[in-house]
Amino acid sequence: MKKQQNILIIGAGLCGSLLALRLGQRGYNVSLYEMRPDIRTANISAGRSINLALSDRGIKAMKLAGIEDKVRELCIPMNGRMLHDIEGKMVMAPYSGREHEYINSISRGLLNGLLLNEAEKHDNVKIHFNKKCKSVDFENTTALFKDYKSNTEFVEDADVIIATDGAGSALRKSYYLGKKFLFSFSQEWLSHGYKELSFLPTENGGFKTYKNALHIWGRDSFMLIALPNLDGSFTVTLFLSYEDGEYNFGNLTTEEKVIEFFQKYFKDALELMPNLIEDFFTNPTSPLGTVKCSPWHYKGNTLLMGDAAHAIVPFYGQGMNASFEDVTVFDKVLDEGHEDWETIFKTYEKHRKRDTDAIADLAIDNFHEMKGHVNNAIFREKRNLEMALEKNFPDNYSSKYSLVTFNEDISYHEAMLKGRAQDKAILNMLADKELDLNDDLKTNLEKVKAATQEILDEDRVAKDFKH
Repeated sequence: MKKQQNILIIGAGLCGSLLALRLGQRGYNVSLYEMRPDIRTANISAGRSINLALSDRGIKAMKLAGIEDKVRELCIPMNGRMLHDIEGKMVMAPYSGREHEYINSISRGLLNGLLLNEAEKHDNVKIHFNKKCKSVDFENTTALFKDYKSNTEFVEDADVIIATDGAGSALRKSYYLGKKFLFSFSQEWLSHGYKELSFLPTENGGFKTYKNALHIWGRDSFMLIALPNLDGSFTVTLFLSYEDGEYNFGNLTTEEKVIEFFQKYFKDALELMPNLIEDFFTNPTSPLGTVKCSPWHYKGNTLLMGDAAHAIVPFYGQGMNASFEDVTVFDKVLDEGHEDWETIFKTYEKHRKRDTDAIADLAIDNFHEMKGHVNNAIFREKRNLEMALEKNFPDNYSSKYSLVTFNEDISYHEAMLKGRAQDKAILNMLADKELDLNDDLKTNLEKVKAATQEILDEDRVAKDFKH
C-alpha cells in the first residue's frame, strides 16, 4: 500500500500523539487536530485527569517509538500499594514478588508534551490546536471542525480518518447518529465519581510521605489514593458515591462537613493537606464510566482507537497502557502488508476488541478490590501467598495483577481468564482450609496450579457446551 497517504487523526491526547508519531515514523502524511490549546504552552487547569501509572504494556509502545529513555526520565517508580488504615498505620503491599517489577507514576501533561514534541520533529506530521471536531462524514472521509480562535467552521478530508478523541468521541457519535450500519454502543457509569486533590511538596521540595508507592486509603464503599509527582507533590484522588452513604459528593457542600469527613476516615492524609478546602471546592467532580462499542471502523475510511473505542475506569492503571498498546497492535498489523485499509482495520479490531473488553471488566473488579478487599484478612493471606510464590518461583507463577501489568506479551483476555481462575482457586482453598500456609511453598504451588487448571477446564467445557 502507498505510504504517501494522508491520515487525519482527531484528538492529540496520549493515544493520538503517539499514533501520529508512529505513523509519521512510518512515512505517512499526518494531520493531528486537537480541540484544546497546546498543552505545552497553555496553563491547563488541575483537577481534570487522574494521575497515570505507566507499566510494561505502555513501555513496550515507548520502545516501539524509540523514546523509552526520555519517558523514563519523567517516571517515579512505585513498588507497591501503601495501605493506610483508619488510624493512619501504613503497610506496604508489593505489586510483585519479583523485585524488578513495578509501575511508574507519570504526569499526563509532561508525557503528552513529550509525545507532541517527538511527533513534531517529523516534517510529515502537522499538529493543529483549538480546533474541535463537530462531526465526521464517514462515507466521504471528511470531518467538520470549528476553529475556536476565528470562530469559523471548515471541512478537512483525508484518505483515512482515525479518531483518538476520547470517551466523548465525535466520530463514535457520528457512527451512532448516522444509522448507516449496525453500530452497537454502551456507556455504563459507576455510582461513584472522582475529585482530584493534592499533597503539596515540603518547603524544600521534598515529599511529605513515602515516595515510591501508590498510597491507598480503602474504606469499603469509597477510597482515597495518592501518586507521587517529580516536584515533590502527590496527586490525590477521592473516589466517592454521588448520592449513597453518610458522606457523598451530594452532601459534602460545606467546609465543616468536608473536614469532618476527612478527620473521620483519612486522618493522616488530612494532616498533609492544609490546601484541602481550596482543592475540594475548586476542582470539579467527574464521572467514571466504561464505553464499549462495535464495530470500531467503517469500511476502510474511518477507525476508532483508544478511549474513543473503549474507555475504562482507572482502577487497574491500564487506561493509558491499553491505548498505547492499541498503537503497538495497529503497528504490527501494518507490518503484515495488507493491501487496503479495510483489511487493516478489520484485522486490527479482530485482534484487539476481546482484549479491551477484558481490561474494562478487570478494571471494575479492581475498583471493588482496592476500596474494600485490600483490608480483608483472607485477601491479605492470598496476596501474601502469591508474593511468596512469585518470589520463590519467578518463572512458574504470576498473580492476576502481574499477568495484566507486567506480562506485556500476554493478551488482556488471556490474563483475565487465567488470573480469575487463580484467584478463585486460592480463595476457595483458603476458605475451605484446603490450603495450609504452613506447608512448603512447592506443595502450595502445585495445589494452586492443579485447582486453577481444573477451573479453566470447567470454564472451557461450559463455554463449548454453550456454543
